[in-house]
Amino acid sequence: MASELLPAGYEPFLREVKERVQTAQVRAAVAVNTELITFYWWLGQRIVEEQAHHHWGDRVFERLAHDLRAAFPGMEGFSRTNLYRVRAFYRAWREVGENVPQAVGQIPWGQNVVLLEKLKDVPTRLWYAQKAIENGWGRTVLEHQIETKLHERLGKAITNFAQTLPSPQSDLAQALLKDPYSFDFLTLAADAHERHLEAGLLVHIREFLLELGQGFAFVGSQYPLTVGESEFFVDLLFYHLKLRCYVVIDLKMRAFEPEFAGKMNFYLSAVDDLLRHTGDAPSLGVILCKTKNATVAEYALRDMSKPIGVSTHLTELLTRSLPENLQSKLPTIEELEAQAGAVPFPEESE
Repeated sequence: MASELLPAGYEPFLREVKERVQTAQVRAAVAVNTELITFYWWLGQRIVEEQAHHHWGDRVFERLAHDLRAAFPGMEGFSRTNLYRVRAFYRAWREVGENVPQAVGQIPWGQNVVLLEKLKDVPTRLWYAQKAIENGWGRTVLEHQIETKLHERLGKAITNFAQTLPSPQSDLAQALLKDPYSFDFLTLAADAHERHLEAGLLVHIREFLLELGQGFAFVGSQYPLTVGESEFFVDLLFYHLKLRCYVVIDLKMRAFEPEFAGKMNFYLSAVDDLLRHTGDAPSLGVILCKTKNATVAEYALRDMSKPIGVSTHLTELLTRSLPENLQSKLPTIEELEAQAGAVPFPEESE
């Protein structure tokens, strides 16, 4: 490597980079993420400028990687691949301004690489960077949210929140719900019932809570509500820590029907009377269906007095053509209930 003819302007450029790395601020970048991102921005900018000025080809990356790793053997981030990413990082964000966008500078380099490699447009990248900060997403969670297109689903449920909740509670609640909800961690038969869906969600409660979003605290499944002399069961009951209210989720494995809204309105009245404490906001209801007609859902919610949202859910469908030897290995509903530690589900009712 040392015997190769150096391209014009390379030696002063290498000295400049080395001096920058040797400063106290950049040495601290090992521990301070913002400084590291700022350094990568500067390095990407300088690479772009020098390549344009001296007409360097991409072979310079191999040379630069070799020289920097030789000068700083204990410091990571100087591989040829990462230097390409550094240049791409600067190119991707330079249209936003002369400095690193604030949200981008607050997330680790690994998350920045995910944004670069999985998203093309700047507004969407910024949206996910901000959400990663707000929710404390790690790299794996960020990748999952991008792959399931969270930015296209969040706040898209049909609701009557604007008519039933005061502002800003109505706006916060609307922004909380998704459509559709992605339960891709579940595999269900096309004719699966609500109890199969519920049992699967309880087995995968961590993934379920991640999909619901930040702030949901699980209270119970098949939660009993005694009204008059009768007992009713809520599919899933949560408490939302930010909205300070109970959230009732009713699971359906078929298309939305108007009577679902009346049943949810009843559940919310009971929860507000039996469980809601002083200081709690009005309880919210979420009806999760396999499909919905938007117009039917809007009509059904229009005159309801309680805040209700209607959304859909997606699961992986189990094909009917599975070999018999594989079908026999699938868990039964009873086995799923045992894994979830759940009480037996009531019989299906229309």
